[in-house]
Amino acid sequence: MKKIVAIILSFVLILTFAACSNSKSGETKPTKDSTTTAAPSSPATEKPEPSETTKPAEEKPTSGEVSSDEVVIVDNEHCTFKIVGIDPDNLWGYTLKAYLENKTDDKTLMFSVTGGAINGLQSDPFFGREVAAGKKSNEEITFSSSTLDEVDIGEFTDIELFVRVYDNDDWMADDLAEESVHIYPKGAGAATQYVRKSQSSDVVMIDNDDVTVIVTGYDPDGFWGYTVNFYLINKTDQKLMFTTDDVSVNGYMLDPFYATSVLGGKVAYSSLDWSDDDFDENGITDVEEIEMKFRIYDYDDWMADDLVNELVTLHP
Repeated sequence: MKKIVAIILSFVLILTFAACSNSKSGETKPTKDSTTTAAPSSPATEKPEPSETTKPAEEKPTSGEVSSDEVVIVDNEHCTFKIVGIDPDNLWGYTLKAYLENKTDDKTLMFSVTGGAINGLQSDPFFGREVAAGKKSNEEITFSSSTLDEVDIGEFTDIELFVRVYDNDDWMADDLAEESVHIYPKGAGAATQYVRKSQSSDVVMIDNDDVTVIVTGYDPDGFWGYTVNFYLINKTDQKLMFTTDDVSVNGYMLDPFYATSVLGGKVAYSSLDWSDDDFDENGITDVEEIEMKFRIYDYDDWMADDLVNELVTLHP
C-alpha cells in the first residue's frame, strides 16, 4: 500500500489526458503487414561502423527539419486515413496530425492504430477514433515522450504505423482497411534503427535464431513493486507473444501474469512486475531466486510449435 499515492496520481494524469479527447479508444487485433515503403532492416544488438558503401546516397536534411509531406495510408471507397502534418514539440509527445474520413452512408467507423514503432523500437500510441457516417475528423496520434526519452530514442527518423478501420457496431464484419506504412520525417535516406548499447550487468536469458531476451536489470522499488526489466528482440517477420508461466520467487508461487507481444522485426522493452502486497503476504524482503517457464510463440497461430518453451532461473 506504500505506493497508493503514486497510483492515485497516475490515474488522475490518465483521466486528464483522456479528457482531452472526445472519442473512445479502438479495439485492436493482429494486423497484416502491407507496407507502402521499404521495411527497416532487422534489429541488431551492436551498431556497425559506418562505411562509404553504407552511407545513404541522398543528402540528409538539416538537423531539426521535419517533412510535412502528406502520407496517404488508406484511401478507398469506404474511408480515408492519412497523415497531413507533424508536430515534434507537442506537449504530450511527438505527434502526427491525421485526417480521417468516413465515406459510408450508414456506418460509424473506428479508425485505430493497432501498433507502431519508432526507429524499429516498438511504441504503441494507443490511438482509436470513431467517425460517424459521412463525416470527417482531424485528429492527433501521439507517442508518449516520457517513455521514449527514458531509452534515448534520439530523432524520429522512421515511424511505422499499423492501422485498422472497421465498422464500430459490427465487429464480426470484415475490416474496411488494414494497412501498415513507414513515415520518414527527414527522408528515407536519413532513416536510422534504434540500437541498445549492451551493459556489463545484462543477463542474456534466451538467444537463438528467432529471438533474444535480455534481463536489463532489477528494480526493487518499481512503480507497482519489485520489477524485472526485459529487452526483447524479435528476429522473425511474424508477430510474437512473450509469456511466462509457473513463476516463483524464493520458492513461493507468485505469477505476475506477464504477456507482451512484439511485432515482426522489432525490438521492445517490457517488465515483469509484482505488487508489494504479494511480497509482504509471503514474507519476502530480499529476492534470491526467480524461476519461471518462459514461452514464446506465433501471435497469429496458437497451433504452431513454440519458438521457446524453457525453464529459466534468475539470481538477482
